[in-house]
Amino acid sequence: MNTDKDTLALLERANRAKKAVNTADTATKNRALAAMADALSAASDDILAANRADMAAAKGTLSEAMLDRLLLDDARIGAMAAGIRALIPLPNPVGEILETRTLPNGLVIRKVRAAFGVIGIIYESRPNVTSDAAALAIKSGSAVVLRSGKEARRTAGAVVCALKTALADSGLPPDCIGLVSDTGRDSAYTMMKATGLLDLLIPRGGAGLIRSVVENAGVPVIETGTGICHIYVDKDADLAMALDITDNAKTSRPSVCNAAEVCLVHRDIAAAFLPRLRRRLIEDRQARGLPPVELRTDDAAAALIGGTPARPEDFDTEFSDYILAVKIVGSADEAVAHIDAHSTRHSDAIVTANPETARRFAEQTDSAAVYVNASTRFTDGGQFGLGCEMGIATQKLHARGPMGLSEMTTYKYIIEGSGQVR
Repeated sequence: MNTDKDTLALLERANRAKKAVNTADTATKNRALAAMADALSAASDDILAANRADMAAAKGTLSEAMLDRLLLDDARIGAMAAGIRALIPLPNPVGEILETRTLPNGLVIRKVRAAFGVIGIIYESRPNVTSDAAALAIKSGSAVVLRSGKEARRTAGAVVCALKTALADSGLPPDCIGLVSDTGRDSAYTMMKATGLLDLLIPRGGAGLIRSVVENAGVPVIETGTGICHIYVDKDADLAMALDITDNAKTSRPSVCNAAEVCLVHRDIAAAFLPRLRRRLIEDRQARGLPPVELRTDDAAAALIGGTPARPEDFDTEFSDYILAVKIVGSADEAVAHIDAHSTRHSDAIVTANPETARRFAEQTDSAAVYVNASTRFTDGGQFGLGCEMGIATQKLHARGPMGLSEMTTYKYIIEGSGQVR
């Protein structure tokens, strides 16, 4: 099979279909979203069967945390449908007037949100990305071409089949949503080099995927970053709160990018906090039949609670698993310095009862999302009230943080005159 030819043909079909969704009114897009959500629910048996096949093929090759990331059940399909429906009441961003100015010569200049056109998404094994990306693209007025990871290819195919059926029934061309059938490197490279066919490419996955796209793409890219997220437990922290936040940030879903990978602890409370953290993440979880968290500790932390000796690279790793690197620091400023050196600028948090320390940490920490006394697990479009999101942008142009509807658009200037010439 000529993968390059097939991927190019898919991109060309999306370009022929894009005008219909680029110019669709709010009612048409909302009708399509409602139909897409209904279609997911109606196709749940087919989607679950495809997911079982993907899970069976992935057994023995993925960690338990990554298998959980791939797994679908009725509740998760319901959550995917709910994520689509959550976009319906949100304002249609296309056509929003961002700024209006009238020049001395009488020209009226309006800065207006506009659709990108055709967006490409290269992503890995999370099935919900398929429906989230398609729904966000439709509401923000763009056609979308999806390329799933090989672990989820059957599941992605079943999801896209349901969504395309919904589009056909709601008045938009089914080719507004496309799925690359091949998951090898050739199809990814074709998308990276599809100048004139892709207006924007978004990688969503691990560090290797994102680095490959950023380094090789010839089309515009928004970098959705890996998450080396930190929890800093300050000397003035409420320790019970710090335990709850660290536990949630690490264990609620360790395979996602907003899970904590590093816990920094102020030395003044380390002896009181770390034994309780060890008990919470290891012994208490084992007693409940849950996977314990491996603690990779620096020398100072190891002297208090043992653990696996931390290597330097453990503070630069997105584990996506039940592993937490632990380091003792001497001050909030030292914590900020460590985060500055090791963070991926995704989500970092402080737990403290001192408002001045919290203010200084939030001001000095250069991340897309900075938390004070809350878990990093909220860095998500749905949790921010933005509906489902395309990813978490860790760059500074053109989007940063959860990529909701507004971040999925560009803008243009519309200038109205009355015969002015220059």
